[in-house]
Amino acid sequence: MKPLLPAQITQILESINSGDKEAVHELFLLVYENLRKMARSRLAQEKGQTLQTTALVHEVYLRLLQDESPRWENRRHFFAVAAEAMRRILVENARRRSSLKRGGDRKKVDFSEDMVAVTNHPELLIAFDQALSRLQTKDPIMGEVVHLRCFAGMTVKEVALSLQISPRNVDRHWAAAKAWLYREIQQTGK
Repeated sequence: MKPLLPAQITQILESINSGDKEAVHELFLLVYENLRKMARSRLAQEKGQTLQTTALVHEVYLRLLQDESPRWENRRHFFAVAAEAMRRILVENARRRSSLKRGGDRKKVDFSEDMVAVTNHPELLIAFDQALSRLQTKDPIMGEVVHLRCFAGMTVKEVALSLQISPRNVDRHWAAAKAWLYREIQQTGK
């Protein structure tokens, strides 16, 4: 991601938290390219995705504006909220596509890092989302690692900086989460 000046973001977040609604627009102008990079990374893995990068970023913007008084604690929190909004938009899009294709047996599929990129089978994205929600309840750190890796498109190093843990711990959480999600999705597909 393009490095942003933390002081600028902190100042804007303080303005937003003080009730300055115009500061939200200023924040989005400042982080727009970073959000596009997140969206581009996410959509690059989505073969046949109907959403475009700009549309996904604008949808995230609209979702975040729906909150009458947003309170983002810091830069990490803001990007985590934006990544969660991207996740929800992609899952809703998959559900819409899946509802058009109801029926048929579920397919057993091995878990891979780009599981969330399977667009020919939106039911897999839905199963992944449900499993990820269970993981986030069971182990919030592991869930956050998956969330940031899969939906924010962050590298291990970026996740480590964001969560303030070592890259080695990120790798450990990532490996454990993939194994757990694989089992969950495999059980769902039976």
